[in-house]
Amino acid sequence: MPGGDTTAVRSVTMCRDPLQFAALREEWGRLHRHCSTATPFQSHSWLHSWWTSYGRPRRLRVLLVRQDGELIGAAPLMLTHRPLPVLVPLGGSITDFSDVLLDDNATDAAVTAMAVGLRRAARGALIDLREVRPGGAAERLHDCWQGPKRRLADSVCMELPGVPLAELITRMSTSRGQRTRAYVRKLDALGIEERVVPEHEVPTAVENLLRLHILQWEGRGVTPEHARPRFAAHLKRAGQHMVAGGDAVITEYRLDGEVLAADLKVLSPQLVGGYLFGADPRLRATKADLTTMLIRNGAGHATAAGGGGALSLLRGNEANKLPWCPDLVANQRLLMTSPLFAPALRLQVARAALRDRVAAAVRRYLPVVRSWRSRLNTWRAKRV
Repeated sequence: MPGGDTTAVRSVTMCRDPLQFAALREEWGRLHRHCSTATPFQSHSWLHSWWTSYGRPRRLRVLLVRQDGELIGAAPLMLTHRPLPVLVPLGGSITDFSDVLLDDNATDAAVTAMAVGLRRAARGALIDLREVRPGGAAERLHDCWQGPKRRLADSVCMELPGVPLAELITRMSTSRGQRTRAYVRKLDALGIEERVVPEHEVPTAVENLLRLHILQWEGRGVTPEHARPRFAAHLKRAGQHMVAGGDAVITEYRLDGEVLAADLKVLSPQLVGGYLFGADPRLRATKADLTTMLIRNGAGHATAAGGGGALSLLRGNEANKLPWCPDLVANQRLLMTSPLFAPALRLQVARAALRDRVAAAVRRYLPVVRSWRSRLNTWRAKRV
């Protein structure tokens, strides 16, 4: 278990002021670069923009750990009531990975100081860190926590190695690999051009991306949040800063000079992740395989980053991803609290288990429901 003298750490403070949080951009960026497990979702650009769109007054709780004046640790949280008080990561449900930030050279004393600071800040609240990627810095925090704690499985992500497309195809079955090579030749024959959007065009490109995304899902139930103005405002604001800082890239896919698809990927040395994609139905009508198009582009970014990282398809286990034989990687849910608040932790664990059972039941019986619905529609059609 981590130990050490916490007095070696100069200060542990709590930031509750959004203006102070905004002013942390430069030193937060330095800490983000020095935390090798961090993803782009822990960048100041993403988190501050999210708070601007989704934060609630007087709920900001960002714990800062400094040594000799330098920021070496940060836990970006907010206070919620569900109905009991809970500290949760900034970023909410639109963020695929949450974590704390710890400098790679941070000592056990620094981690212990962060844990002590959070325990004081929680004041009886539960700390619920959702969607922590395996190997995240929050694991160190959880390991040194003195008090009730639990580690649960969270969302499943699909990941491929960050290697060239030709190597990814070798993971497939022979027949599927041959078909995918044919898809690549089809994309080349169509003459689809890929254009990286420069920083100053990001707001307009995001508007177009969201338009294509909603158009793509028309009649099939688009995620409601993706159609809301606050999400658009967040993505424009965060996207422009992240593109400028190399934490994201927006690619437009053009056919005969017209943008028929676009996607936003998050970038880091350890991770390239496809965050959002949109396509005009006319592109599908050309028989272009869009999954192949996106993975080829992602593999290019991952290879350019030097390899050794992951090409993450992020959360979700959609059927179109499975032929690529991705690795299934479960995010973690790390819960921590004080002994007096242990009953709340047990309640949260029980609720999570119940949701898992309900989700499993839905997956088990949904095909049956769809089958009966199809039969009912057929019977109605015959009666007409």
